[in-house]
Amino acid sequence: MAPSKSLLLRFEGKDGQFRLTVEPSDQFTSLLPKILDKLPKTTDSTSVVLSNKPHGGEERLLSSLKGVSIERVGLRHGDKLYLKYTEQAPMNGHSNAPPPTSSQPHNSSNRLNGLPIFPVEDQPVAPPPQTSPTATIKNPWEIVQQSPLDDRLDKQDGKISRPRDQKMCRHGPKGMCDYCMPLEPYAPEYLADKKIKHLSFHSYLRKINSATNKPELKSSYMPPLSEPYYRVRRDCPSGHPQWPEGICTKCQPSAITLQPQPYRMVDHVEFSSPAPINSLLDFWRSSGAQRLGFLYGRYEEYTEVPLGVKAVVEAIYEPPQVDEVDGISLQEWENEKEVAEVARLCGLQKVGVIFTDLIDAGAGDGTVICKRHIDSYFLSSLEIAFSARLQAQNPRPTKWSDSGRFGSSFVTCVLSGDEDGGIAISAFQASNSAVEMIRADIVEPSAEPSVMLVREEDDDSQPSRTRYIPEVFYRRINEYGASVQENAKPSFPVEYLLVTLTHGFPTESTAIFNSSDFTIENREIIGQSQELKTVAQKLGVNNDRADAEKGVRAASDFHLLCFLHGMGILSKDEEALLCRVARTHDLADGFQLLNTPGWATLLAILQESGERPPKRPSPFSQEAPNGYLSDSDQLAKRFKGARLT
Repeated sequence: MAPSKSLLLRFEGKDGQFRLTVEPSDQFTSLLPKILDKLPKTTDSTSVVLSNKPHGGEERLLSSLKGVSIERVGLRHGDKLYLKYTEQAPMNGHSNAPPPTSSQPHNSSNRLNGLPIFPVEDQPVAPPPQTSPTATIKNPWEIVQQSPLDDRLDKQDGKISRPRDQKMCRHGPKGMCDYCMPLEPYAPEYLADKKIKHLSFHSYLRKINSATNKPELKSSYMPPLSEPYYRVRRDCPSGHPQWPEGICTKCQPSAITLQPQPYRMVDHVEFSSPAPINSLLDFWRSSGAQRLGFLYGRYEEYTEVPLGVKAVVEAIYEPPQVDEVDGISLQEWENEKEVAEVARLCGLQKVGVIFTDLIDAGAGDGTVICKRHIDSYFLSSLEIAFSARLQAQNPRPTKWSDSGRFGSSFVTCVLSGDEDGGIAISAFQASNSAVEMIRADIVEPSAEPSVMLVREEDDDSQPSRTRYIPEVFYRRINEYGASVQENAKPSFPVEYLLVTLTHGFPTESTAIFNSSDFTIENREIIGQSQELKTVAQKLGVNNDRADAEKGVRAASDFHLLCFLHGMGILSKDEEALLCRVARTHDLADGFQLLNTPGWATLLAILQESGERPPKRPSPFSQEAPNGYLSDSDQLAKRFKGARLT
């Protein structure tokens, strides 16, 4: 009888892969010493588990397989087994002393560029848990709850149907060939024909999933998405002290090669009505200062792009801010959660941010200066950093990522001058690489808006930082038409961190708020404030009576809803009913709202504090043509006694 041939078995664990040459008659327990030689020294030998799949397979404790041979299980040459194990706490030989303080530098061997490193850590935007920032979720497709829109798009086929080609197709009407078979949503010829620059997120997902998980190989399922991570991993299994005291090739980030992002998380930004845009521009027209607002709306399917997503904007809320001619400084937004609650009751959420960057051309015809064009920049480095921070605070949950989230659906819009001197809207997103580079504190904005700076590890202005800056490269086309790789230090163009979106307005207005003339919040600087008398005028309330039906119709205003929420008069159920009336304009719900005690209390308060009728003018005063005081005289009386110090 011929002797049995040796087998090569592959093993994969959280610390990497290795191979062992075994005999078919060997028992599994005899492999334990060889396996432990390949694992970290702190591995608990009693915790080693074998599995035939990385997730969801049959798991057996290695010590429980005593007497079981390899040939009995049916393993063949080249098969792979997956390992799971735990590590013991550090014993003698490992220092348990507390880490050095900021006044105590580390050993000279743990230095960057010859300078000592101090353990004062930069806190990133929305920092992950300190215990395991790179932890993945087991079976995210079963645990993560993504948006209903993503669930609907996941169920769609996404194929692009094509008609029968009269010249090339030789089959009958019910046949199909290469010239008429449906295309995949990521087909490059279709994207080039429709001039679609970026893949939609779900088209990109289909593309990489078809390459990652192939059913014909009968391999275990792996989530195809993984977020970039450019920071030092805190859960390194090698057993050395944490960064900055120690670092190895397993926990340090690899070199970064920047390239334009081929996909976008949102494909289109649709403004349901031009009224919110005009209201934002009115502030600039009145003061000459720039203005910022957050976009509230919803996400819908965008049929112009295969498996596309669009953000539909219904309202713009202007938070507290200090506006200047050349910039904006945001202040503390105390009622942000209250505004988010009102938006939730209206079926909306925060989908983006919009700001102005306008300079009057001085021609007297309303034209503005064109600052953003192909020869300058479209979004400055400071604005990309601002957009990346907001996207980091608003991640997108998805069951296709090993961490349960991937990218963000938060958009950034700019109101600026175009080449014709008019005011145009531009929509952008920061790439996923830009968000992670801002998180990791690798880049910083530059005084030159078209370039982004790469930070230095030994920054003299902040010597206590412990950042690790990996090598950053980018590819460009040189003067000879060849693609070359360049070092990104000290700066690189911002185009590598930017993704452009399309925008527009619907052919027929579909805005859920049919009123927009209530005073905008936080505009006291231009003499506009939200007062009870303004609410009384809006709802048709005076000292004698209240027009109930007019009040119900006028309540369809997002800014008015936020103001009424801040008053705290209506109960939660009454406020939910009010938001439903504002959203659906249902008369039955409107009459139900009129009969609630909270609405009656609101009308009573407005009647008591509403605007009084104008006084009869004095015969000795200078009258306006209509018999009342002119606006300038009323304004002068209003500010009588006020003085500037």
